[in-house]
Amino acid sequence: MEYNRKNVPEAVIRRLPRYHRYLGECLKNGIKRISSLELSKRMQVTASQIRQDLNCFAQFGQQGYGYNVENLYMEINRILNLTETQRIIIMGAGHLGSALANYPNMKTRGFVVKAMFDIDPKKIGTRVADVPVYDVAALDEWMKTEGADIAVLCIPKETVGEVAQHLVDLGIRGLWNFSYADLKVEPAVPIQNMHLIDHVMMLSYQMKEAEL
Repeated sequence: MEYNRKNVPEAVIRRLPRYHRYLGECLKNGIKRISSLELSKRMQVTASQIRQDLNCFAQFGQQGYGYNVENLYMEINRILNLTETQRIIIMGAGHLGSALANYPNMKTRGFVVKAMFDIDPKKIGTRVADVPVYDVAALDEWMKTEGADIAVLCIPKETVGEVAQHLVDLGIRGLWNFSYADLKVEPAVPIQNMHLIDHVMMLSYQMKEAEL
């Protein structure tokens, strides 16, 4: 099936992993069919919102029947491009980079960490979760011989712009940025900027709001 991928609101795209996760839980629990109303109760999203979101890509489900859970799960799998293995490198083998390399859900979703790169002589030549840590000086040659699709940036924001541009020049097609700096590269590639502290500050606000 061909999906519409143009002009899909970012808010819809951000909800797709939640649909994928909840439908996966339904499959594990032996649920074969589900209505948008039943799914809305699980996800705390309105049934009409679910239908609108899914209709951005194609017509799923049948009126009076709902959705075949396995079919819808696999269709969202394809929309999210999870049917292909995505090769990942992590720039920075510190605490955050090591935690991501150890994160088990990466591999189960098709995201395979192939290598890590660092400048610390104490880290170079070691392995994190069985992933080899290389000297960053070896990056160019490694990319020529091995190649990767996504680079995870766990490096200081002072250097991340230059490193990100170099990675794109080497063929990286997507950047997952934890450096707390907003990036811009040429040619433009998809970038997810992860400002973790922002979410904690939002939580702090919501906690205060709940007291009012």
